[in-house]
Amino acid sequence: MPLSFFDFLAQLARNPALTGTVMLTLAVLLVNGWTDAPNAIAGVVVTGALPFRPAVFLSAVCNILGVLCVTSVNASVAETVYSIASFGGGSRAALTALCAAMTAIVLWAALAWLFGIPTSESHALVAGVSGAAVALEGSLSCVRWDCWAKVVLGLLLSAVAGFWAGGAALRRLQSIKLSGHTVLLAQLSGAAAASFLHGAQDGQKFIGVFLLGTALAQGRGDESTFSVPLWLMVLCALFMALGTLMGGRRIIDTVGREMVSLGPRESLAADLGSIVCLLGATVLGLPVSTTHTRTCALMGVGSAAERTNWSVAGKIALAWLLTFPGCMAIGYWMAKLFLAA
Repeated sequence: MPLSFFDFLAQLARNPALTGTVMLTLAVLLVNGWTDAPNAIAGVVVTGALPFRPAVFLSAVCNILGVLCVTSVNASVAETVYSIASFGGGSRAALTALCAAMTAIVLWAALAWLFGIPTSESHALVAGVSGAAVALEGSLSCVRWDCWAKVVLGLLLSAVAGFWAGGAALRRLQSIKLSGHTVLLAQLSGAAAASFLHGAQDGQKFIGVFLLGTALAQGRGDESTFSVPLWLMVLCALFMALGTLMGGRRIIDTVGREMVSLGPRESLAADLGSIVCLLGATVLGLPVSTTHTRTCALMGVGSAAERTNWSVAGKIALAWLLTFPGCMAIGYWMAKLFLAA
């Protein structure tokens, strides 16, 4: 039986730890829209196909549609995040650890934004939650490695396939004669589709955290009871869209100007490459990073066009490599701190 909105409000009223978890999760959703969504519209903004503000509005609307439409028919990505680690020690301690995990993700994302690096809140989420669970349980036995295997597989496939698909799409487009008007319309459609799939993937991950928090508040966390209510989809979609409306110009400048020099065809090729990869991962239920997929598609396009600044790309790749151990460590120590308070 899905949790009703009024039952959820009643839980918040009598459980301060759950309230803290919910507030932090909403904050991470805002940050996700703020720092991840700009990747989807970098091409149309940099090439002038769409001014910055209309592009941001388009992305926000498509984020909402992506969360609602895909989660309604396939919530397997949310279920993977829900099941990533087990939390013991009682309801209050478990929720405190989950609060610590969300705090770690906010800190990591804020640092990434400060340096204009498109890091992945998705991977930060998985690592932070796992690190907090380990701090609570005292060992790695609480981590569900079968769920982690899906995350790692998604990472490898999104990086390799995104790079290949971006380059392949550009080579194909270069062999086709298209008018400037056709390329413009295709760019707008590509940005909309990329934003839709960002909502479909990343919205589900935070839905999984919400459901984990409410389950822990009731003293359980078993995935056999997994069910996503409509009101939760709407709530997560709206907060992600609100974050998207906050902008993200630094990220756009990094990936669309500094890392790769984009023209209209290069922008369209990156859209097509990332869309194919994200759609495949979503259908298969693999929790992939939309940031990694999109950025790797841009790298593939830049490589094919010989327009990639590999120095900038290397810095981004280093941030990606540090996300799993960095966020797991921050989640672990934040949980230790919160639990000792």
